[in-house]
Amino acid sequence: MPNIKSAKKRVKVSERNRLINKAYRTRMKNSIKKVLKAIEENKPVDEIKVLLREAQSFIDKAAKIGAIHKNEASRRKSRLMDKVNKYLSKENNSEVQ
Repeated sequence: MPNIKSAKKRVKVSERNRLINKAYRTRMKNSIKKVLKAIEENKPVDEIKVLLREAQSFIDKAAKIGAIHKNEASRRKSRLMDKVNKYLSKENNSEVQ
């Protein structure tokens, strides 16, 4: 345990920030999982697009407050978009045939 008053304050602040960051990361991960689950269950395209928009928003918010690094946010959005685009192209191909 810290002995100096400012160090004690920093412990309290860092714990509070850790919990806030954890909440943002959890919300972000859950929104990503919702998109992936919708793809897996072959949900309608409109529903997937809404979930994707929501997931991108949560990813951006987590990066904005510093819960994750901006490059991690970019990577996660990119990988998610790749999966959604593959699903959408597969859907379009099956509708044409």
